[in-house]
Amino acid sequence: MDMLEYEVNHLRIKTNGIWIHAAELGVQGSPLVILLHGFPEMWFSWRYQMRFLADRGYHVVVPDMRGYGDSDSPPSAESYTIFHLVGDIVGLIDHFGQQQALIIGQDWGAVVAWFLSLFRPDKVKGLVALSTPYLPRSPIKTTETFKQLGEGFYISQFQSAGRAERAFARYDYLTVMKKLLLINKTDLLIAPEGVEIVDYLETPSFLPPWISEEDLQVYADKFQESGFTGPLNYYRAMDLNWELVGPWQGAKILVPVKFIVGDKDIGFDTAGTRDYIHGDIFRSIVPDLQVVVLDGHHFINQEKAEEVSHEILSFFQKLSPD
Repeated sequence: MDMLEYEVNHLRIKTNGIWIHAAELGVQGSPLVILLHGFPEMWFSWRYQMRFLADRGYHVVVPDMRGYGDSDSPPSAESYTIFHLVGDIVGLIDHFGQQQALIIGQDWGAVVAWFLSLFRPDKVKGLVALSTPYLPRSPIKTTETFKQLGEGFYISQFQSAGRAERAFARYDYLTVMKKLLLINKTDLLIAPEGVEIVDYLETPSFLPPWISEEDLQVYADKFQESGFTGPLNYYRAMDLNWELVGPWQGAKILVPVKFIVGDKDIGFDTAGTRDYIHGDIFRSIVPDLQVVVLDGHHFINQEKAEEVSHEILSFFQKLSPD
């Protein structure tokens, strides 16, 4: 699907003190759907769902998240707290004159969507979260919980300003995108001692059927323009987020939610995700919850685009049966 030639409208929207680029399909005034991408992506990651939903009567808006693509990229990691990220999306909803939106998020986009639903449930008619479940706040800072995994854990490596950027720079942008987007490991991403995570990740010798060389080049060209510091700052703000969300400790997410995950996602079995999403703790925090496990990996919205699109649509239709 060549979304670059499809009738996508590209917008530049001032929200929460920055300019956000967003791709738009569908008719304004129809039910608003906002799709939030993760790391290391851009609006283009939702190309399949955009057309699918717009063709079924939804007004679809997909921002390049703060720090990504053609959106503003503040230099400081302190500008990437969950408050900033949620504030950006509240501003988008307000920009279109809507009281509520249907929200879809994957990976970091799911994190933002979960906290939007926690902080501003009045803005969320329903949430579809992919790949990343909502987790209760840890009793210790986020990066402290990762120390047991060693310094090779990718999130730990991403903490130091400039470290991952320098490691990524040893490769061309297309190779970096192949390494990051085509991960088929099911264990947690932990490099051996003294090895950078980008060096540890393999460059596939052939592409899976769900993505083309041309698709990957779209990502590579955009990251060559915008760089990786903005996206990496999401990880560098994790401890600050831990401090800021203390007042919501134990709070429930009460909006209707469908959670979709691939059974070969990173850490699905080895990190306990499977048990957690089917267990009592997750459902106690998110009581209005459906869980769907598909045969697939992390970037499930692209790998299993048709299945994911139909899961989204069935959820939306139950929210608005008319």
